[in-house]
Amino acid sequence: MPKMKTHRGAAKRFSLTGTGRVKRAKAFSSHILTSKSSKRKRNMRRSAVADKTNEAALKRLLPYL
Repeated sequence: MPKMKTHRGAAKRFSLTGTGRVKRAKAFSSHILTSKSSKRKRNMRRSAVADKTNEAALKRLLPYL
């Protein structure tokens, strides 16, 4: 059986934590930032963990992580 291919788009956006959860970046932080508060923009810099309902699908896209 051939090797599985990693979904390159997903590999650029997601990574795994030490406990096996999927780590992601927050959305809405690239433009139209003047209407957003400093606190909101600062919190968007932090990473977040993907929802548990999407975890299995994301791990299928990233077989070798």
